[in-house]
Amino acid sequence: MRPPRAYENPEFMYSEHARSLRILAEYYYPLHRFDELGVTDTVVFFGSARIPAPEKRQKPNPHSRINEFDTFYDAAREVSRRLTSWNLETAVPKGRSFLVCTGGGPGIMEASNRGAYDAGGQSIGLNIELPKEQFPNPFISDELNFDFHYFFTRKFWFLYYARALIAFPGGYGTLDELFETLTLQQTMNIRNRVPVFLYGKRFWERLIDFDFLVEYGLISPQDRDLFQTVDTVQEAMDAMIPVLEKQL
Repeated sequence: MRPPRAYENPEFMYSEHARSLRILAEYYYPLHRFDELGVTDTVVFFGSARIPAPEKRQKPNPHSRINEFDTFYDAAREVSRRLTSWNLETAVPKGRSFLVCTGGGPGIMEASNRGAYDAGGQSIGLNIELPKEQFPNPFISDELNFDFHYFFTRKFWFLYYARALIAFPGGYGTLDELFETLTLQQTMNIRNRVPVFLYGKRFWERLIDFDFLVEYGLISPQDRDLFQTVDTVQEAMDAMIPVLEKQL
């Protein structure tokens, strides 16, 4: 009996020695799919997995302020819906297509994929294996639904085709992804400038005092220009669409 080929041997492929092959697979498989489907431009949506859909909202919890953020799900869904409608009506006829791209899970990610679905458009989900919270939401386009083991390969695909990014309130994961994006642009280690929009002025101003960082010389005054804060769906659209239109 012939032994299995190396790439057909699960024992080897899931071993420490084949880790580099698994990493390469998480680079080349999305590249193959995106190339096959003609994906070249995305608008990335970040945000908490813990902000539920309206139909899943529970009674207010007096020990948590998460209930204050319920409206962010609706806002993310509506921004994505309007953006996808604009894409189908304006960008696609001109030969470009800006697809909504999320982390693929519940909460704000679900809302964003759902908005694209509402508008009849495709959207991308870049899922990650986590012990809890993360599972693919049902609104991702089947052919653009990915599952990653390595965070850094997933982050690469968040930004490789990104033409704009909007971050809704979130926790460690959202902040990690947001600040990596800002750092890459601050240090000019990313080829394309990715305009960043922070949704929810009250949340972001309380969470991070950027002026304090400038005052102490920890960031430069011009680093404040790496992002823009928006507070309503209309403000978000008014800020994002002109940025995308310049790329048509």
